[in-house]
Amino acid sequence: MKNKIANRNLPQLFLRARASLMAHFRPILSHFGLTDQQWRILRLLAEHQQLEPRELCELSQILSPSMAGVLTRMEEIDLIHRNPMEGDQRRVLVSLSPHGTELMTEIAPMIDSQYQHIEKSIGKQGILDLIQELEEFITAAESSVQQVDIVNKMIHNKTTMSTQKAKRIKK
Repeated sequence: MKNKIANRNLPQLFLRARASLMAHFRPILSHFGLTDQQWRILRLLAEHQQLEPRELCELSQILSPSMAGVLTRMEEIDLIHRNPMEGDQRRVLVSLSPHGTELMTEIAPMIDSQYQHIEKSIGKQGILDLIQELEEFITAAESSVQQVDIVNKMIHNKTTMSTQKAKRIKK
């Protein structure tokens, strides 16, 4: 096959690793009626106390259109509160509700216990090494990886395709 890509499918490998890891936590979340997205938001709010929706999007890797719906559902089931910011009523701060805090208090020990099981299986150093490698990868990918010049590639490909098409027509 002419168009075969030489490198491993790194994004697919990351997705498989995430799915494999989440399989250990999803039963806990499901038991409490939480989705993965709701859990990410709860955990972030437990760590940061309050955040704006745009900050939640960035930290949780949830796109803004999805975030709006997730926050609405979480507010409806009394996991979070949204409060207008002082001085700018257009902006809101999201925080855990008392019920959300209570739920986090109940879930956190189970999540920590599951991490201990994973660490026992993989090894503490393996987890620490993986975390370090992932953090270094993210930093490098965000700051120092050059992008392919798509515009010039497209111009070259169109020129090449036009030349090939012209040659076929002449035949």
